[in-house]
Amino acid sequence: MAIAIILYSLHEHIAALAEIEKEGVELNGIQCDIFQVPETFDADTVKELGGKPTNYPIANREVLEKYDAFLLGIPTRFGNMPAQWSAFWDATNTLWIKGSLHGKLAGVFVCTGSGGGNENTIASAVTTLVHHGMIYVPLGYYNVMKKLSRMDKVKGGGPWGAGTISGPEGEREPSLIEKKIAREQGRKFGKIYWKTTH
Repeated sequence: MAIAIILYSLHEHIAALAEIEKEGVELNGIQCDIFQVPETFDADTVKELGGKPTNYPIANREVLEKYDAFLLGIPTRFGNMPAQWSAFWDATNTLWIKGSLHGKLAGVFVCTGSGGGNENTIASAVTTLVHHGMIYVPLGYYNVMKKLSRMDKVKGGGPWGAGTISGPEGEREPSLIEKKIAREQGRKFGKIYWKTTH
């Protein structure tokens, strides 16, 4: 009984949220492991973009088959998932044919530079989940209404999933309120997963 968090994080923002989501999942007594999708940029490009490589194990088709549910950390690129995530999903054709992911739960959390594209990134990811027959679990507003509706703080995320706003050059770190929302997403996702497996 285990949940995998799979992410791509060029500037550590998604990785920071992933660690908080993991804490939330584990409040339910559920094992949670973090993986990253393979990098498609060469090392020079990552350096030129100011990237900070993460050191999580690489996710592959075997990881998708092994785990029962997934929280996916996806940064926004022009309102969509980045090429690294697209390449990862493009390599899952054999799993799609076999229906290996059918019925597995999945939630999404995001990071954007400006805040634009949060929900669109998740909505585009849901298209892939649907093709695999996976069950999308949104964050919703329950237990996070006050945090999501605050107008006095800059924050990412929404009812589709937790999120953070990094700033145009990745200079902004996830705030306390964004971390609290991410933790609650992990907790609720873990609780729903536990209910579906017992």
